[in-house]
This record gives sequence, structure tokens and C-alpha cells, in this order.
Amino acid sequence: MPNSINDALFILIKTLTKAEKRNFQLAFNKNNDKEDVLFIQLFNVMDRMKEYDEEVILKKVPDIKKQQLSNVKAHLYKHLLTTLRLLYKQKDPLIELREQLDYARVLYNKGLYTQSLKLLAKAKTSAREQEEVMLCYEIIEFEKLIESRHITRSLENRAEELSVESQDINAHLNHVSKLSTLSLRMYGLYLKLGHARDEKDVLMMKSFFETNLPGRQLPNMSFYEKIYMYQAHCWYYYILQDFAMYYRYTQKWVDLFTEYPSLLKTDQDMYVKAMHNLLTAHFYTMNHGKFAEALAAFESYIDEHQDSFNENTRTSSFVYRYTSRLNRHFLEGTFTEGLAMVPELETQIAEHQLTVDQHRVLVFYYKIACLYFGSGDNNNAIVYLNKIIHLRIGNLRADIQCFARILHLIAHYELENYSLVEYLIKSVYHFIAKNKDLSSVMEEILKFLRKNMYAHPKALSEAFKDLKQKLVTISQNPYEKRSFLYLDIISWLESKIEGIPVQDIIRRKFINKEKRI
Repeated sequence: MPNSINDALFILIKTLTKAEKRNFQLAFNKNNDKEDVLFIQLFNVMDRMKEYDEEVILKKVPDIKKQQLSNVKAHLYKHLLTTLRLLYKQKDPLIELREQLDYARVLYNKGLYTQSLKLLAKAKTSAREQEEVMLCYEIIEFEKLIESRHITRSLENRAEELSVESQDINAHLNHVSKLSTLSLRMYGLYLKLGHARDEKDVLMMKSFFETNLPGRQLPNMSFYEKIYMYQAHCWYYYILQDFAMYYRYTQKWVDLFTEYPSLLKTDQDMYVKAMHNLLTAHFYTMNHGKFAEALAAFESYIDEHQDSFNENTRTSSFVYRYTSRLNRHFLEGTFTEGLAMVPELETQIAEHQLTVDQHRVLVFYYKIACLYFGSGDNNNAIVYLNKIIHLRIGNLRADIQCFARILHLIAHYELENYSLVEYLIKSVYHFIAKNKDLSSVMEEILKFLRKNMYAHPKALSEAFKDLKQKLVTISQNPYEKRSFLYLDIISWLESKIEGIPVQDIIRRKFINKEKRI
């Protein structure tokens, strides 16, 4: 039985909305050819399946022989894409724009050069309005081909105009490519390393960034040139934990949509991503007022525009909305209140399982575990931490995987599972060492757990105070800041010292901070 996750047709069918399914069936019910009926039967059977199973398909659609199945599936996949393309042509201007290029090619092949050039001129204007540099490049190259091969009786200076346009678009295209590549590689480094761990990481990151950043900024930069430049800087400062600079570039990113309002319609996914980064910047700078304001604006935008979202934007808006809602509970210290959204979040993760990547699931599980831990429910915290520990994701976000194991130990310690903690410490050491991620904070926590497992209450109270003092000192080290981003261990120690829930400590800090503002 093939794995459903690996069957492209099954995945495509499972991501279809009711409207998309209805549109596909209407398109095929027009002809009612034998082949069309076969496609509909196969589609209906696969649509009703919870898991992909070829034996079930062959049994339910006996007209399809085993040796035919692969070919029929390939044709069905192609027909689905064709109907989806026609359906979304009205919603996605880029699909319609590319269609204009196809029409221009058809006219050219028929020898209708003037008509082809007129269509290309309109398409070029539209591409520029939508800041599509790559499409502009394709159109200009096609125009050059027509002008160079045929007598079109164009204006006398047409060749010179196209040459200037071509040189200009090439420069911008090269700039976009360099900046987008840099942004992508910075994101890749973050997924691998997380935040910078030491001076070696910082020097490596600075060298890499400065080497790959284009040496000069072009005049009249396009929307996407600016976007990728801001994105690259965002990742750079985020990895270095310079959250003030990270905020500066996220704000530039969001403000760009005010400068180019038409892009709010043509690239909603980019705007949603920009707002997510701005909210993350407010979260890490602990600017609750601006965070709440940005979250309200973000949720309002999603509610107003979600009907026009494609599946990418729908998934992104779900991930970023719930991430921000969770972060708000962390800022305000309302962990127990935040637990009310966990069942709904679990349902949403299940609904988006085919489109949400493992990195997002990992982050959600860790944040949910922290909610339970902060509210004092260590048993459920362990449930979600175990989900992280058992995820088969290699070294993806090794930093979170390491801190999940540390929190896992602390939760078991809180439950007085001392023998299990004693057993797990060695494997946690091994995992962290393998990932070369043993920070001073982790080392001190592991030492504390090993040394004070069975300590007398009075001695334990002093041990908590001693560990807190050590961690406060460590927190002054800029390379150790990341440890406190993942786990507010100092607040936990204060809760043990004062004998009150950890969320009460964090809530008190939040209220006192708000009073001072």
C-alpha cells in the first residue's frame, strides 16, 4: 500500500475545496464520454478515501485495470490542474497575465506579428504594474525576437528602446536574484542553527551576509527588490538576536505595502508574512502595546480578505494568527487562559496537515507545551514535548529540540519522577552534545537536576536561589540570550522560591511593566 503522503494525485484531491470539486465535476459532466466517466469515478473514490489504497480503487472502479491505473491517474491529475487554472484565472492576475503571453505566441506562430506585439505591449504594462520583473524580462525578450526576425514597420527607434529596456530589466533581474537567494539562504541557516550561539556563529553570519549582499543599491528599486532586501536583513538581525534592528526592517517591510497598495491584492501571502514578522519583532522586544495593536490589525485583515485567499495564504494566515495568539498569552502571563485555544489549534493543524510544514508543527507543539508548563499542568506539557522528541525531522530546528528535552526533564522533576529524570539526563546530554548546542544555561540546569534530585527542602530552597543567581549573571552574556527566548527559566526559579505558580510570576512582571509605561 503506497503511502498517501507520497501520492501526488491523492494529496491534490484532498486539498480541493467544495467549490473546486464542484467545478471539476461540472466540467466533466458536460460530455459524459466513457473516459470522462472513468475520471469522475476515480476522482469520487479517491475523494472519499481517508488513506490512499490502490486495492480499494481497483475494487471500486473495476473498469480500470491495474496496469492502466498509473496512466489514468496521470491524466486525471492533468485535468484537475486544467480546471483549477481556468477557475483561478479570474482570481490570480498572474495566471491571466501568463495566458496573454501564450496568446501572443499563438498569434506570432500564425504570422500575425503586429497583433502579437500589441498584446505583448499590454501584457508588459500589466506586468510592470504588478512589479513582475521576470515576466517583463520574458515579454521584452519576445518583443526583441519578433523585431529582429521580421519587418514589423515599428517606430524607427524601436530597436534602441528595446535595447535600453533589456539592459535595465537585466540589471533589476540580477539584483532580485541575488537578494532573493540571500534571503532564502539566511532562512536556511536559521532553520539549521536557530539563533547565533557564540562569537563563532556571529562572525560566520556576518561574513556570509556581507559577502552575499549586493554591493550597491540600484536606483528605482522594484517592489520585490526592496522586499527581498528587507527580508534578508530581517533574518540577519533575527539570527543575531538584534531585535531592535529586526523590528526596524519588519516595519519597513510592512510599510512597503502602503507604498504599493496594488500588491495587497496580488501578493496577499507576502503581506501576511510581513505582518507575522512585525508581530514577532514586537513580541521579542516585549512591546505589548504595539503587539496588541498590530495583532488587531492583522486579524481584521484576515477576516476581511480570507474569502479571496488561496490555499498558501489560508495556511500562512492560520499559522501566523495562532502563533501570535499564543505569543500574546506568553507576554501577558495568561497561560491557563491560553489553554482554551489548544483543542481548536489541534483541529486546525489536522485540517492543514497536507500544507503545514514540520517546522511549524514543531513550534506549535513547543509553544503548547510551554502553555501547559506555565499553567502548572506538567503531565500535558510532557505529552506535547514527547511529540517533539518523537518527531522524525533530523536536525530541523535543533535548538528547539534541545530546549524541549530540557523542559521535558524539568516537567518530570516537577512531578517528582526523580528516577526517570536521573535516567533521562544522560540521553539529553548526548543529544545536546551531538547537536553542539550545550549552552551555559542548559549546563547549569542539568547540573542542578543531577545534584539536587533528592535534596532536603531547606537545602533545595537555597539551591534554587543559587541557580537563579547564576542564570541572572549568565543572562548578561549576549550569546546566552537565546536560552531565555525559548524558556523563561528564571521565572520558574522565582516561582519555586516564592512557592507560587510560574504564570503568577510572569503575570506580575507584565502588570508591573504596564504600570510603568
